[in-house]
Amino acid sequence: MDGSPTQSVLCALAFYFVSLLDVVQIVQAQNGTTPPSEVSALNSVFNQWRISAKYYQWNISGEPCSGAAIDTSWAINNRDYNPVIKCDCNGTVCHITQLKVRALDVTGRIPEELWSLTSLIYLNLAENYLTGPLSSSIANLTQMQWLYLAFNALSGEVPKELGKLTNLSLLSISINNFSGSLPSELGNLVKLEKLYFDSSGVSGAIPFTFAALQSLSTVEGSDNELTGSIPEFIGNWSELSSLRFQGNAFEGGIPSTFSKLTSLTDLRISDLSNGSSSLAFLKDMTSLETLILRNNNISGTIPSNIGDFQSLSQLDLSFNNLTGPIPDSLFNSNSLAYLFLGNNKLTGMLPTTKSPSLLYIDVSYNQLSPALPSWAINSVMATGLDCIPENLPCLRSSPKYSDFAINCGGPEITSSSQIVYERDNEALGPVAYYGPATYYEASTKRWAVSNVGLANDIDNPQYTSVSSSPVITNSDSRLFQTARISPGSLRYFGLGLENGNYNVTLEFVETTFLNPPTWKSLGRRVFDIYIQGNLVWKDFDIKKEAGGVSFKAVQIDFRAQISKNYLEIHLFWAGKGTCCIPTEGTYGPSISAISAIQDFIPTVGKNPTSGKKSKTGMILEIVVPVGVVSFLSFLALYWFVLCRKGPGWDDDEGKNDDDEDLLGMDVRPYTISYAELKAATEDFNPANKLGEGGFGPVFKGTLNDGRVIAVKQLSMASRQGKDQFVAEIATTSAVQHRNLVKLYGCCIEGNKRLIVYEYLENKSLDQALFGKTSLFLNWPIRFDVCLGVARGLAYLHVESRLRIVHRDVKASNILLDSNLNPKVSDFGLAKLFDDKKTHISTRVAGTLGYLAPEYALLGQLTEKADVFGFGVVALEIVSGRPNTDSSLEEEKIYLLKWAWHVHENNREVELVDARLLEFNEEEVKRVIQVALLCTQISPQQRPSMQRVVAMLSGDIEVSALTSRPGYLTDWNSDTSSFMTMDIPSAENVHSQFSSSTSRIL
Repeated sequence: MDGSPTQSVLCALAFYFVSLLDVVQIVQAQNGTTPPSEVSALNSVFNQWRISAKYYQWNISGEPCSGAAIDTSWAINNRDYNPVIKCDCNGTVCHITQLKVRALDVTGRIPEELWSLTSLIYLNLAENYLTGPLSSSIANLTQMQWLYLAFNALSGEVPKELGKLTNLSLLSISINNFSGSLPSELGNLVKLEKLYFDSSGVSGAIPFTFAALQSLSTVEGSDNELTGSIPEFIGNWSELSSLRFQGNAFEGGIPSTFSKLTSLTDLRISDLSNGSSSLAFLKDMTSLETLILRNNNISGTIPSNIGDFQSLSQLDLSFNNLTGPIPDSLFNSNSLAYLFLGNNKLTGMLPTTKSPSLLYIDVSYNQLSPALPSWAINSVMATGLDCIPENLPCLRSSPKYSDFAINCGGPEITSSSQIVYERDNEALGPVAYYGPATYYEASTKRWAVSNVGLANDIDNPQYTSVSSSPVITNSDSRLFQTARISPGSLRYFGLGLENGNYNVTLEFVETTFLNPPTWKSLGRRVFDIYIQGNLVWKDFDIKKEAGGVSFKAVQIDFRAQISKNYLEIHLFWAGKGTCCIPTEGTYGPSISAISAIQDFIPTVGKNPTSGKKSKTGMILEIVVPVGVVSFLSFLALYWFVLCRKGPGWDDDEGKNDDDEDLLGMDVRPYTISYAELKAATEDFNPANKLGEGGFGPVFKGTLNDGRVIAVKQLSMASRQGKDQFVAEIATTSAVQHRNLVKLYGCCIEGNKRLIVYEYLENKSLDQALFGKTSLFLNWPIRFDVCLGVARGLAYLHVESRLRIVHRDVKASNILLDSNLNPKVSDFGLAKLFDDKKTHISTRVAGTLGYLAPEYALLGQLTEKADVFGFGVVALEIVSGRPNTDSSLEEEKIYLLKWAWHVHENNREVELVDARLLEFNEEEVKRVIQVALLCTQISPQQRPSMQRVVAMLSGDIEVSALTSRPGYLTDWNSDTSSFMTMDIPSAENVHSQFSSSTSRIL
């Protein structure tokens, strides 16, 4: 054949490929062909996901079961093949038995056609961005053995039909947006060996049917809302080698039946509440390699033989109540590398020697002897920060500073507002037990930082992060190029500070997680924030507070009171958030910058941080006393007012005595002079009057520093004001939350008693809902208000250091700020509650229409009285009307009765405010159902406010309603119903810090 060399080569190649195609067709004919129904289903799935096969690997000549799909020399988890299928051929027919579409950021729903591939035994759709519910048609895949659906955004309930896949060996639904409880039908999966559902969104108790899952070897269920107690039957899972239950809502202790789990190599349980247990169950768990039992209220001593566990490499028993000495065997173990025993009550001395394999030791915040062995002399983590204990100085007698600022994880910079942020780029990872591995104190002795924790499941953990990505912020963007991160506990200390009130600013940005749609956007970094030992923000999520996006700065401002010359900022990982996006070990606190500036005229030091303060980001200002001084302040104020018999309260004669006693208290509310308040309100000009309640008039004013305030002035004629003045100051000083009104201070001069709060521009919720105002609350705002009020009450009941019942939850006591965020106000009737009591009997106080039956009729008070009031308020938010309105037709007069009527007839939308032209029907029904649960006649039938928050958020399912409460079916509304009340006209409803005319005192 004539022609050029190139033509010859092309001809040869053509002949080669034709011959190869012939061979493939011959081989394919020998193996069989794929049924048209499976070809069609696969095509439909791939088309909807906009992906395609690599023609040179499989799907050759349009036949899916060809090439690599029928090659038995490689396994499905080979990274070189993706997307890919594998087939099982019998010489005539080839069925698709395995399908992998992993980490391709596929978006959209799972096509229904996928469930028609009934021969599948392996399905891996992990690390995509699949959304929508998981279809019940998954029940068709009865031959399925390995099912991977993790790292997606699937929602809805976990389908009970999964229980029909009785051949399952592995089920992974981790890191999704599921809701509701784990279906009891999963107990049918008796062949299941590995179950992964961490960060999946499920809630509720573990079904008792799971007792049948005797083949389980691995269970990972961290970062959910699992409730109840950890089931005893888990102790019968004899094959179990790995169990992880961190960051749930379990109550009680660790079951004693766990002593039978002698095959365990990895046990991680954290953050149990309302219970206690010992470590006796560990006695025979000698195969353990990793043991993490952090923050579980564990008491008793550390078992003496635990150091003899030959494979134990990591032991974390921190943040418990362990007592007694630390067994010497732990320090002599040849396998143990990481030992975390901090924040217990351990006593005794450290041993004189230790094993060279023990790389990292944390025994800080215990009661150990200060005499340290030679190997621990340089280990600051042996006793914690040396200036904090009471018997050591910490510049308490001679403070040097009145401010500090830190560029966390980065070099020193001077910001655009001329604040000098000192460097904080020392390595703080646990690389050794000595030196600066876990602690760093600035050369100026102005501040210090400590880091405790080990990033699990990662070989080279990092404790700072660096990002060059642009950040959305109105602050100096250089502050967000670095961050200090910790897998456990991160503490910053301001040292040698002059006592007084400080404005503390924390700066955050999330740069680790990408923005949707990608599986790398599914990460959640969740941690708690403590100031001076007080929990001020539980489950703080940077990305969530930034509006659900990464690379957007979040700034939070706190107001802290320093009385012992130091400030402690503690960021604590409580087991929540995802663990491994984008890589393993990605969790725990992260912070970009810290600054603290005095809010008084300093007498020491310079003030390099006095530049213009940024007003961007999120503002949450609180007064945080040291330790439990809020409680002491509460008691001291009550003693001061209620126990003293002198004349100082009612006239000027006792002015000096009273003022001296108040000012002499070790910890007291911030005081503002009467002269300053008089100037701020223009001599209490009637034009500045906001309203008047049982306490007295309320005035608007402006302080010298520009803050707009609301001043409550005690009326001398007020019969309830004197006691409530004390209650309100003490309670509001002791609690701090973004959904509680902010206390600025008080004034006690002679017979003048005033309380100073932040001014809320949009006044009260009842005015917005019922009053003549131009302010209109659309449904998204109403839903957020409802959720915010619930969070504020949950904080009062459970999360604050004091257990407090508000006693007067109503729409007029909920104020709205400039962004329409709700703030629970008016703590004049609040009661401090003893944790050891089921209820207290007290004189009834509150407002008719919002009072719980057992409280209104019997005087029995628990937190469930507030739950009842919240339920009424929630219905008012939905309906836009007060709880009683005699101008309406008879069946609608009482809002609770009407709400039950429409619910029982499946006509809930009829309750919705007619002014709401658009609303989310599912959310409306959820709020109504929660409200009806909250207003059950029995306190035991009402949910806790924490559970209310979870139900409203969609984190757990709304509990089933039983029947209409007896007070609506048995009582005559014309006689003695506790719901009866007179409704003031909207014009007379006071705008801020007011009491309605039907308040009971």
